[in-house]
Amino acid sequence: MPIDISGPQPGGRQPGDGPSPAESGGSGSVRVLFDAILHPHRSLGRSGFRVLMAVVVAMNLIVAGIFVAHGAWPVVPFCGLDVMALWLAFRVSYRSARQYERVRLTETALTVQRVHWKAPERRWSFHPYWLRITHTEPADHERRGGAGQVTLSSHGQSVGVGSFLSPDERSSFARALDDALRLWRRPPCPPAPAE
Repeated sequence: MPIDISGPQPGGRQPGDGPSPAESGGSGSVRVLFDAILHPHRSLGRSGFRVLMAVVVAMNLIVAGIFVAHGAWPVVPFCGLDVMALWLAFRVSYRSARQYERVRLTETALTVQRVHWKAPERRWSFHPYWLRITHTEPADHERRGGAGQVTLSSHGQSVGVGSFLSPDERSSFARALDDALRLWRRPPCPPAPAE
């Protein structure tokens, strides 16, 4: 599931559990108003991958057997190359699926955590009072240029989240985050920070 707003969090934590001791500095608890983990979508699960690979291997064995029966045994090693290429492509795809983005709104801050399988973890923090959410989707004729995204910005700092989600998922995420921010701003909301 590409968006996990209510499920278990990494380390067995649940939304609403409050921050870990490291997040809260070890003192007091902070109420969590929104906690979402965004994952890239993968249409073929692990069991489906095993079935697909079994079918491809079986088909290659049949083709290799036909070539050997006709005396064209030098073709047999090439039948394994496409299996290897397919396996490598799926391995890279599943490795990249380990990336995720976590967006967490508490009483004091909105944090974005980006974990990528081949880059160091990155974090951004915004004060919710000044935060602006912008959701853009390119028109159908502009889609070749790239996917839309949800941009969070405040005081000259901005970060795009959910670029790997489908347009409907991005829209749903943006609405849920906007609703959580409205809840945060509802009286008695925390005072605006001094500039």
